[in-house]
Amino acid sequence: MMAMIRSRPIVAAVLALLALAILISSFPIVPETKQAVVVRFGKPVRILNRYEAGRPIGTEGAGISYRLPFAESIQWIDKRVQSVDMQRQQVLSTDQRRLEVDAFARYRIVDPLLMFIRARTEQQLNDQLRPILGSEVRNELGKRSFASLLTPERQGVMENVRTSLNRVARQYGAEIIDVRIKKTDLPDGTPLQSAFDRMRTARLQEARSIRAQGAKQAQITRADADAEAARTYAASFGKDPSFYDFYRAMQSYQTTFVGDGQDKAAPTNIILSPQNDYLKEFSGRSR
Repeated sequence: MMAMIRSRPIVAAVLALLALAILISSFPIVPETKQAVVVRFGKPVRILNRYEAGRPIGTEGAGISYRLPFAESIQWIDKRVQSVDMQRQQVLSTDQRRLEVDAFARYRIVDPLLMFIRARTEQQLNDQLRPILGSEVRNELGKRSFASLLTPERQGVMENVRTSLNRVARQYGAEIIDVRIKKTDLPDGTPLQSAFDRMRTARLQEARSIRAQGAKQAQITRADADAEAARTYAASFGKDPSFYDFYRAMQSYQTTFVGDGQDKAAPTNIILSPQNDYLKEFSGRSR
């Protein structure tokens, strides 16, 4: 053996590197974020670092493992939450509006063995879930009006989609965590402009109704206040008629000689005799 190494050092070095590579590949390191399906001649034989609900990632299962070189291979599967995007598509709502919908779903592979048997790879699983997600979103939104998608009812719609999609995903060893609509728009062009005009007209009508209601309420409030003021004045002036005459005369003088503060016209000149009854409060003849 030593003679062969001395006579053929290059061959010996290559064989040593090959043996080292085989040794290293026999003891793979399982990352904390991965679970692995060990496949022997095309048949899955065991699971490494399998996901378990409620157990934090990285607590157990990760680290150095083993496999038979040449006989066993490893299919890595992510333990983390993944997402699948739905292809943007048109949906017809119950009020006959075509909507451009863009949605996505988040899921986690909880049964790697079933996923490997049914879909083989994560990419193929994504390809399987994408059209199903689009179909479920289209069917569910087709039962709703456009206005309902702008209200809290939208959350219930997404929960129904999640439940339906989860029944299918379970067949592939996956669990749907959440489904969300990223964007819901009307198609560009005439439908969008028509919808915008209808919404603007509705808001203008609502604004006119609110203003009319406010004006009506203001008139009622003003009338109630005037009536209350009249009752207060009547009760006060009834106790002292002379003061009432004086108060009314002062109001008349202010309106006549000073103005009410709203008339922008030039002041009017009035010529009266000092003995005129209108000026009795200036001469004290009313007392």
